[in-house]
Amino acid sequence: MIELRPHSELGGAHHGWLDTRHHFSFAEYYDPNRMHWGNLRVWNDDTIAPRSGFPRHPHRDMEIITYVRKGAITHQDSLGNRGRTEAGDVQVMSAGTGIAHSEMNEEDEATEIFQIWIMPNEAGLPPTWGTRPFPKGERSGSFVTLASGLSGDDEALPIRTDARMVAATLEAGQSTEYNIAPGRKVYLVPAIGKIEVNGVVASAGDGIAIGDELLLKVSAQEDSEIVLVDVG
Repeated sequence: MIELRPHSELGGAHHGWLDTRHHFSFAEYYDPNRMHWGNLRVWNDDTIAPRSGFPRHPHRDMEIITYVRKGAITHQDSLGNRGRTEAGDVQVMSAGTGIAHSEMNEEDEATEIFQIWIMPNEAGLPPTWGTRPFPKGERSGSFVTLASGLSGDDEALPIRTDARMVAATLEAGQSTEYNIAPGRKVYLVPAIGKIEVNGVVASAGDGIAIGDELLLKVSAQEDSEIVLVDVG
């Protein structure tokens, strides 16, 4: 089962400093058919105006992954962490028993991010935060694991949930594959470009919900950057 969710049909809002699209029900957008995909709860596509951002606010018991598509985001939290994550890199915040943070675009250009929330395996754990650069050359032509709670993904940023996030950059004409274990679901979004996934064509910002498939064959019709989340 492969369902295309075009970017133009996503929920969302314009807040002046923020242009956001929601792949799943979030804030004032509600669709009972798009509450979650497995334990994937939120996938927001945010464009943040220069010198603006999300002021400090709290989270609890959620694994929150920020994938920076363009520009940079600066994080600061109640644990004393501060860090700047640039395009192509990823940060992870395990909210646990509670954490307050701000996410600001301190740049002179708009910042574009995917903000992905995944429900944790266990509630009430201590909060943590981490970031890691992943040069795009390392995932040229194939998927590379960026964040994971699955065994064997030792090089990825750890998350406390039964999930994995991978990304790939493909040049026009390139193809790659991704194997899916039985019973698992995948949600995939091209950050840039245009791709074909098992015969379904998706452009930048479109979502693809995938269930009951064991192998994805992904080919790029244009130079593309792809983010994929594999969940239980």
